[in-house]
Amino acid sequence: MLLGAPRDLRDSGLAQRLALIPVLAWVGLGADALSSSAYGPEECFKIIQAHPHLAVALAVACVLTVVLISRAYSRLIEHFPNGGAYGVASRTLGSRTGMVAGCALVVDYVLTIAVSVTACGEALYSLLPGVSTALKLPIEIAIIIGLIVINIRGVRESILVLTPIFVVFVITHTILLGGAFYYHADALPAAARQVAEGYRSDWGTIGLLGMGMLLLKAYAIGGATYTGLEAVSNALPLLREPRVRHAKRTMTYIAISLSICASGLLLAYLLWGIRHEEGRTMNAVLAGKVAACLPFGGTTFIWATMLSSAALLIVAAQAGFIAGPRVLANMGVDSWVPRRFAALSERLTTGNGIVIMGLAAAGMVLLVDGKITTLVVIYAINVFLVFALTMIGMTRFWWNTPPEPRSIIRTRRLLLFGSSALICSVILITTICTAWGDGGWLALLVTAALATLCVLIRRHYLTVARRVHQLYHQLMTIPPAAGKVPGELAPREPTAVLLVAGYGGLGIHTLLSIFRLFPNQFRNVVFVSVGVIDSGEFKGEDTVARLRQRTQETLDRYVALAHSLGLASTSRFAVGTDAVDEAERVCLDVAKDFPRALFFAGKVIFAREQWYHWFLHNDTAHSLQKRLHWAGRAMVILPARVR
Repeated sequence: MLLGAPRDLRDSGLAQRLALIPVLAWVGLGADALSSSAYGPEECFKIIQAHPHLAVALAVACVLTVVLISRAYSRLIEHFPNGGAYGVASRTLGSRTGMVAGCALVVDYVLTIAVSVTACGEALYSLLPGVSTALKLPIEIAIIIGLIVINIRGVRESILVLTPIFVVFVITHTILLGGAFYYHADALPAAARQVAEGYRSDWGTIGLLGMGMLLLKAYAIGGATYTGLEAVSNALPLLREPRVRHAKRTMTYIAISLSICASGLLLAYLLWGIRHEEGRTMNAVLAGKVAACLPFGGTTFIWATMLSSAALLIVAAQAGFIAGPRVLANMGVDSWVPRRFAALSERLTTGNGIVIMGLAAAGMVLLVDGKITTLVVIYAINVFLVFALTMIGMTRFWWNTPPEPRSIIRTRRLLLFGSSALICSVILITTICTAWGDGGWLALLVTAALATLCVLIRRHYLTVARRVHQLYHQLMTIPPAAGKVPGELAPREPTAVLLVAGYGGLGIHTLLSIFRLFPNQFRNVVFVSVGVIDSGEFKGEDTVARLRQRTQETLDRYVALAHSLGLASTSRFAVGTDAVDEAERVCLDVAKDFPRALFFAGKVIFAREQWYHWFLHNDTAHSLQKRLHWAGRAMVILPARVR
């Protein structure tokens, strides 16, 4: 009832129907960027509220930054359509640097959820200042849990549910900004003179350097305003074909809406003389003043504006649940995080990643006691760490690209990515230095801790793989037995059913162990395999067909090996998202055709089991054994010992 029925993998049009068109991608991914107007411009303006005329320079810088970064990501998508920041950094700067970018992205998307939900709480309490603040944290945690549930149902479903909220936000904020400038149109000349006078006054008091430092600090602290611009490149597999064209169109929608909203709010604060008030957001103060000038429903407009802003922040958390698990899944495929994060649920969502992202976000909210300022600082640092590494990687990519025959394009790309890398690096360093005590140290600590954990996990996987290869690599070239001729299958005779994954030493070792431990016992051998659809596989219409072909080719190699040993052999396989469910179904079908079947599986075991082995290595063999025993079928697990 909560999560929905399983998807039908046999449906050839399933991937296309689950994919997002640009407008829905704008809602699901662009809401992250657009919702930053609820906290980004305000954090900027707090720094300069004693010098409000600097808001003009900040607004111009905001628009230019959005245009530059969105333009850079649009060009990035052309060359790395399935890479995103993690893929770009891994391919251009090395796997270790890519891992750091991936860790920063994961923290970024955790904080997308945490900041969005916390800002939602702030917006609601701006409307209800008399309500006990003790309820704020429990409500925010409940919102995160609700988002986990609807995202496990599916990306498209969750976006369709939340689309009306996005539409209401766009309408109310269009009225808010339009009204802010319309009702103060007569005051614009006077405001322009005040801005000019303010710059002259600051020139004589704090000087050019002082103004520059103040602007740089406000610009850096407001770096969270630009979050979400990278989300499209990280979630590209979720878009409908042609993905690159649709992704670039989505980037255009996001850039236009964000630049208008963020810069418009900064100028509106200046024009209306808005100042920070305890217990109310600056957007709430602005909405109250604009509503007093409206000819219709002032109170209704305030509530609609703030409620839509709060609700959009919930929609913005979607970017964390959409793109975050995709990054975890890609890192899981590369063994930086536990491989189970690459698994898909029956609803074809990265369920493990969605749950861990939600729980981590709830943990961050509790860690900082719901303080939005601290979360925004940590958020901005990780966002611009990702931006900087990505832009540096693209700069290196074009630097290493031969200049001919398109030298003009190469020069333009170098200029685009080089300037983007410089700006992002300056913002990153400034934010760390100026906000070290306000959460800057915590941002670096969290990212460094996650990167260290990733290094340890990958080292473990590589060590196990190397030792298994050392043990069984000689079996890969096992010669056929001389004079052996396979007989005909005899379904009524004793049959060994062996579950295998890829063709390798472990599977061959298990096959030989069966006939060493049970000599002259079995007349037939049936190889069973499951092609698992994970996030590394499910990327297009022909996904299932290609996986079926690869699985069959693997089984054919095992059957050929058995024939070379003089054994009658055949194979069966299935394709699905859960290895245990599909393997159980295939095994019970085999048992109907071969009533005297005994099932076998190989499993890597360690001399000393550690507490983390259960999480890093799947327990498919034992899980399947329990199910087959319950169904009345015997199964034997043969060990492959790794010291």
